Amino acid sequence: MDIRKVKKLIELLEESGIAELEITEGEEGVRISRYPSSLPAAPTAAPQAIVAATPAAEARAPVIEKKASPDGHSVMAPMVGTFYSSPAPGAKPFVEIGSRVEIGDVLCIIEAMKMMNQIEADRAGKVVSVLVENAEPVEYHQPLFIIE
Repeated sequence: MDIRKVKKLIELLEESGIAELEITEGEEGVRISRYPSSLPAAPTAAPQAIVAATPAAEARAPVIEKKASPDGHSVMAPMVGTFYSSPAPGAKPFVEIGSRVEIGDVLCIIEAMKMMNQIEADRAGKVVSVLVENAEPVEYHQPLFIIE
């Protein structure tokens, strides 16, 4: 694959805000990601593992507080996809109610088209509400968290 094409793909990735891009031309391919591959949110790892989640694992899921009219800063979904509160089934959630977060801390993952997109805090504070349940579909601009 031509290096100019790779550079153009990197530019597209930066401009679009997506987390990862994979292109294959014949037998050659390239995968460009904003995040290190050591993260457990690799595109092929989480979706298959989530399908294999047991009812016991779902029973251990954290209780999610929902408010009718939340106060504070709303963190909105930047895309349509599936919300995941943790990097893998049975793993500890990225954040829970009462967690202190800083700008840039990972709050959740939204899977869109088999790509795992980490959603980061855009404000420092305390998570006072989680408005979406694990593995629930989310819409564009849907509130996910309330941070005070």
